[in-house]
Amino acid sequence: MVRPVHAPNLPGQRPASFTPDSRQAWVRLLLALLIGSIGGVGMWAVVVVIPVVQAEFAATRAAVSLAFTLMMFGFGLGGVIAGKITDKFGIVPAMAISIAFIGVANVLAGLSTQLWQFVAAYFLIGLGTSATFAPLMAEASHWFERYRGLAVTIVASGNYVAGTMWPPLISEGIQTIGWRTTHIVGIALVCVVLMTILVPVLRAQMGDDKVRNHANARPPQVDLKLSTNTLTVLLSIASISCCVAMAMPQVHIVAYCGDLGYGVARGAEMLSLMMACGIVSRI
Repeated sequence: MVRPVHAPNLPGQRPASFTPDSRQAWVRLLLALLIGSIGGVGMWAVVVVIPVVQAEFAATRAAVSLAFTLMMFGFGLGGVIAGKITDKFGIVPAMAISIAFIGVANVLAGLSTQLWQFVAAYFLIGLGTSATFAPLMAEASHWFERYRGLAVTIVASGNYVAGTMWPPLISEGIQTIGWRTTHIVGIALVCVVLMTILVPVLRAQMGDDKVRNHANARPPQVDLKLSTNTLTVLLSIASISCCVAMAMPQVHIVAYCGDLGYGVARGAEMLSLMMACGIVSRI
């Protein structure tokens, strides 16, 4: 079968059809990875700020850790909502909403005067961060055929890239400008600016491509003889079983290093190293 090729667009001529696995597909994938790496900050910022927030609000470790719990609730709920938005309107509107949530919620976290406000802000951060993971993976799956598995894995690594680069930066920000300013300027402003630049570039790369629902995806090569709902439930159970084992060390490693006398900065470095190894193992 002869696949369509890219050609210069002449006046009055329709754009050439998008070719899966093409150079354009890899450019899209790189942009998606960058967006996921920036927007994924919401999953890791709270881990680094737990010790200072605990001290400021004179709270227990369990009470402050609730921010991470609600962030993940928001992350899960937001993934479903963002997925529906992506199916109906495309990934770009979903990302635009994500940018707004990440910006506003991080400002609210930085301005919080009580612990419950900080915790509630992280629920909103989870909602915003969610669009940078599963919906972005699903969208990327339509850009590839031969390398679909690798492509989805690379996009999925965006939150691990975020876990590698953000903790040391946030730790440095806490020490120099404080955790509140770090949320407002170092996270909210930086993320909004960078993502606002990258999302229109991704939109330009996608053009008028509307192929985004599962009906247009290539059929599976192996028939598991399972319904879509059954497979979804099994994958959900597997994901929960996996992440339960990951939750405790990821969430408490920074604070625990501080408890042991190694310092919060060293804990942030350990978290960064853990996530860097995760990138390698995931891909």
